[in-house]
Amino acid sequence: MKFQLEKTCPWSAARAATLTTAHGIVQTPIFMPVATQAVLRGVDTQVVDKLDYQVLLANTFHLLLRPGPDLFKQFCGIHNFMRWPKSVLTDSGGFQIFSLSKSLVMSEQGARFRSYVNGDEVMLTPERSIAMQQAIGSDIMMVLDQCINSTSDRAATIAALELTTRWAKRSFAARGADVQQALFGIVQGACFADLRRESAKQITAIPFDGFALGGLAVGETKQQREQMVEFSAALLPADKPRYLMGVGTPIDLLEAVKSGMDMFDCILPTSLAHQGVCFTSHGKLDLRRTIYRTSEDKLDARCSCSTCSRFSRAYLHHLKRTDEHVGHQLLSVHNLTFYRELMRDMRRNILAGSFKEFYESTKPVLLQSDTVNPGKPCVPKPAPALTLGDYEVVISSDKSRTDALGNAIRYGSVRQVSSGETMHSVSEPMSEAHSLYVAQSGLVERVASASQSQRDNSSGALIVWDVGLGAATNAMVAILELEKLKHFGCPVEIVSFENDLNPLRLALRSPSLFPHLRHRAPHDLLNSGVWQSAKNPLSWRLLQGDFSSALNSAVQSIGAESAAKPHIIWYDPFSYKVNCALWSRDALKALYDFCEGSETALYTYTASTAVRAAMLAAGWYVGAGIGTGPKSETTVAFTQKFVQQSQKNRNLAALPLLNSDWLERWRKSGAQQPFGTHGEAALIAVAAHPQFELVRPNIFGLLN
Repeated sequence: MKFQLEKTCPWSAARAATLTTAHGIVQTPIFMPVATQAVLRGVDTQVVDKLDYQVLLANTFHLLLRPGPDLFKQFCGIHNFMRWPKSVLTDSGGFQIFSLSKSLVMSEQGARFRSYVNGDEVMLTPERSIAMQQAIGSDIMMVLDQCINSTSDRAATIAALELTTRWAKRSFAARGADVQQALFGIVQGACFADLRRESAKQITAIPFDGFALGGLAVGETKQQREQMVEFSAALLPADKPRYLMGVGTPIDLLEAVKSGMDMFDCILPTSLAHQGVCFTSHGKLDLRRTIYRTSEDKLDARCSCSTCSRFSRAYLHHLKRTDEHVGHQLLSVHNLTFYRELMRDMRRNILAGSFKEFYESTKPVLLQSDTVNPGKPCVPKPAPALTLGDYEVVISSDKSRTDALGNAIRYGSVRQVSSGETMHSVSEPMSEAHSLYVAQSGLVERVASASQSQRDNSSGALIVWDVGLGAATNAMVAILELEKLKHFGCPVEIVSFENDLNPLRLALRSPSLFPHLRHRAPHDLLNSGVWQSAKNPLSWRLLQGDFSSALNSAVQSIGAESAAKPHIIWYDPFSYKVNCALWSRDALKALYDFCEGSETALYTYTASTAVRAAMLAAGWYVGAGIGTGPKSETTVAFTQKFVQQSQKNRNLAALPLLNSDWLERWRKSGAQQPFGTHGEAALIAVAAHPQFELVRPNIFGLLN
């Protein structure tokens, strides 16, 4: 295979090139219709040949199962078998393993699954994929890769990336040196820019004939896909063809060519034709609509295909309504013609130096639709309101931080409409959750260094209470951090308390704004109330309902002595202005009484004097926590046993306990009364708390 780059657009990364294979010359940018089973769906190969397509894509996965390699060897390859004189590219089967296989078992060796044809067990390895593609005799082969959902979590993405690299090396070795078939490597990495960069570094280190971007158009948003294509295309060698797999719509192709990609495939032209949907110079049309029943107009007045030159929209509407097979073929011919002309127009304008003008004039047309009124530009519908019940999503940007493409980080927070209070309101939620709760509590370090014998409950687990699940930011940031550990010194049980699950349900609708939710765990938690890691001794449980009631029920049904007590508490309900009951002295005392006798530390975002006083009056040892965002301080609290153990280990000074200076400020404060109390008894309880004897003994006489 030979590749010659002819011209690159000075305004963008768009490029025109010529690719030469054993079966002809291919001019890029090029769209490759998908002939999955060695035939385009509903379209005769001769018809496709007349449309002057230079490459078809066939699929190794399907052709391996039926008709199998022996028949291709008998016919000396796919070109003779399907009577196709031009080039063929074969996908390796990685995407079909991901999307179609039943009883799938992935291993280092390969993918084991049940055939959808006859139920037989099949083992597809990199070597077998290459052998099958060599039997097919395609001009361009693809390495076997592990394709995963583009919104997969980081740990799963890293594992798939590393396996893809190892399989790529095996595929390259299996291809051999003395062959005419080209072989392309595939870059993975989901929507993580740094992982895409790492995958590109590993794959381009192997001397493949071309390189592809895989794992897109499988879950991410349109904006995420465009950003990741633009970022990743620049990582691929300029002197080799670049192939974007499985993408897409005409507007997808325009944007991807602008980003520097050369080759594309997708089933949409024929699959949408079977649904009665066509792409035209008037925008996308749906011929199932009754408005076309009497229309004498051509499908597309600017199209010269055989369908548009012969038939009216009314006739094509009739064929679709009656589900006539010839209607599917006629609409497929038109869609394939539209795609062919779009690619040719892009190439002509790149070579002519006018791609910028072409892009700006064509993009609005490709975004049009007839969903409002056929033949007229579509009036964009407003995006659905990101609201659910009493909650809404607030979108913010952090201009001090940028993504891999240089754009300000956009993130979502959940706000309660009735109170106007926003969860994690002072900074980006994941960052705040990590610093304020996960890092400050030392969770990861404790798990890595602990042994089960150090835990004081029967399960030997380190127990974390997440009071105020909200959009699950605290718990999920903890889970994502813990999943990076190579060794768990003890099991971890996270228990989240929440009486309203609408914030989580709402956030799950916008994974691009809440990236911590791109994980199976929150879905399992909503569906069944529990999630258990398949790889680590890590579980997450939901207790729905009022926290105080749940605490009372636990004490009554189990007993404070035998109930599993938390080692870490993340106290993150709405503020005392909204959720006053949970910040009262009585609620905090009930929590302290439950935890008494255990080494428990509590972390919360507030630095309210009245809340700190309520904690002290409830028995907690109270200190100043780290600052977050504009807050210079937050609050930490400890049980007496935690403090005693720190004193025993001679690290009491490391505890940031409030001292007599704070006590003096409290005495002069207008918020002196512990929250939820009245009278002098609570004031005395604060001033007489034993923690002040630890940090400064002489505190008498401070009260009025």
